[in-house]
Amino acid sequence: MQAPRDILLFTGTSHPELAQQLARRLGTSIAPCNVYSKSNRETVADMGASVRQRDVYILQTGSKDVNNTIMELLIIAYACKTSSARNIIGVIPYLPYSRHSKMRKRGCIVSKLLAKMMCKAGLTHVLTIDLHSKEIQGFFDVPVDNLRASPFLLDYIRKEIPDYRNAVIVAKDPGSAKKATSFAERLHLGIAVIHGTPKDVLEPHDGESSPPLSPSASATSLANLGHSTTTGMDFFPVLTAKEKPPMSIVGDVGGRIAIIVDDIVDDVSTLTAAAELLKQRGAYKVFVMATHGILSLDAPQMIEDSEIDEVIVTNTVPHDVQKMQCHKIKTVDISVLLCEAIRRIHYNESMSFLFRDAPAD
Repeated sequence: MQAPRDILLFTGTSHPELAQQLARRLGTSIAPCNVYSKSNRETVADMGASVRQRDVYILQTGSKDVNNTIMELLIIAYACKTSSARNIIGVIPYLPYSRHSKMRKRGCIVSKLLAKMMCKAGLTHVLTIDLHSKEIQGFFDVPVDNLRASPFLLDYIRKEIPDYRNAVIVAKDPGSAKKATSFAERLHLGIAVIHGTPKDVLEPHDGESSPPLSPSASATSLANLGHSTTTGMDFFPVLTAKEKPPMSIVGDVGGRIAIIVDDIVDDVSTLTAAAELLKQRGAYKVFVMATHGILSLDAPQMIEDSEIDEVIVTNTVPHDVQKMQCHKIKTVDISVLLCEAIRRIHYNESMSFLFRDAPAD
């Protein structure tokens, strides 16, 4: 690939291997930038090249040390902004905190905060892959290109699973049914949905979803406080606490290959329980396909000891250590997708081709 003119590719410490692949495919080299932490754990970025009126691309992805990763990106972007860079494009294959896009209990929408911080630091464009929730694009005040890794995963299924025609696409929960349906339609396969929660997975209870006091109990409490016992609580319906049913499968997987599709593989306890259930229902192979392989804590060992036959993830997140711990983890390279996106952005070409149902090549 011909090296684009006036391009500078910087990278933090999150994924040096992917940065080298991008530089090699682009026919350029990584611009000098020394990123390190001082003894007090403050992050420092020493820029070794002039960025004045240049187009700057900063590769930084969510990794194990996610908070330092974010600070590195913000500091590099701000250094480029204050040095009069023309455009600052953040190439973030896996956007950290992308699962925190909704208000949950007494928390906050962290991905909104992160988007504001990135824009304030100086990013003028964001390039990412398979956001956990598409509404995150609206949190940014700059253009966001949310690329798709599905063509590469579909290509892997067609080439590396010889009898994939005898497969069924499985959604690990009803929320993943839309993604599973998309895969099934492109492969002309059936779909199954797993519903419920494993018995050993318990949700924390903090009293927020507790039903209100019964009318008699509330009246007694008000009487003890010296207040009138006639309140709106007398007519308030008593709520029933939520309780998820045991894990079950909607769909036929007997004598078939089960391919569970998801966007992020991190805590694999639910996936291992799903694989065990699929094998009990007659599936003779279980594959897990996802874009981002976080695989934190003891996930590799759990996969190794589970009924899962193979876990296929892309290299948006570094997982070389996890692959040494588990031989079932396979990697699909998506660097060519990022390179083509960078080239099209740099030359002001349309990005629509990258969103078509096109093969990986």
